[in-house]
Amino acid sequence: MRRADRLFQIIQILRRSSRPVTAAEIAGELEVSQRTVYRDVADLIAQRVPVQGEAGFGYILDDAFDMPPLMLTPDEVEAAVLGAQWVASRGDPVLANAARDLIAKITSVVPDRLRPLIADPAIAARSTKPPPMPDRIDLARTREWIREGRKIAIDYLDQHGEPTRRIVWPIILGFLDDTRMLAAWCELRQDFRHFRADRISAATFLEDGHGVRPATLRQRWKRDMTERHQAGSAR
Repeated sequence: MRRADRLFQIIQILRRSSRPVTAAEIAGELEVSQRTVYRDVADLIAQRVPVQGEAGFGYILDDAFDMPPLMLTPDEVEAAVLGAQWVASRGDPVLANAARDLIAKITSVVPDRLRPLIADPAIAARSTKPPPMPDRIDLARTREWIREGRKIAIDYLDQHGEPTRRIVWPIILGFLDDTRMLAAWCELRQDFRHFRADRISAATFLEDGHGVRPATLRQRWKRDMTERHQAGSAR
């Protein structure tokens, strides 16, 4: 790997981490020595890249630091194309259009040498399963309500076809090959629940907020899922 590419990759590693990254971790990912990492980080700091930290503790990148957002590597371009292909074929209509727009925007700004990777990609995302059943809830609006921390009233059919009315705090939408799932806190059950979008027969988007920061609610859900998984593994 060229030194310039290695410096760029160090910045990328630090940008995507929410905690200090040790020289050993960086060296392992880049397949170089820790001594090389120390030297490269010193060079970045000399170039006024706001890297903070020290050997033994780890390094972090100041949140204020920014780079031209489309300085992409060939692997990053292919990752974007692969992800957009899947979303365009399996996402809801709004996300599918957004995926196509994303690729168009990337195509318009990447260097000429990278455009063949988009126009004639060497990778493809294709599912062997049929498309998901039509959703009976506006997924675009659901994503908005997730971001804003608002409640949704849903009429839901369980696996036996029995109807039930729920007030839920939407947390995250899961896009699977054969269905879409809404993870939410259910006021009726006072617990986290997962609802298939194709079994939601009606939805009313309430103006009421549930009073919990979306990121906090998502962390609670993740912790609950981890505890359930661990309990199941212990049986």
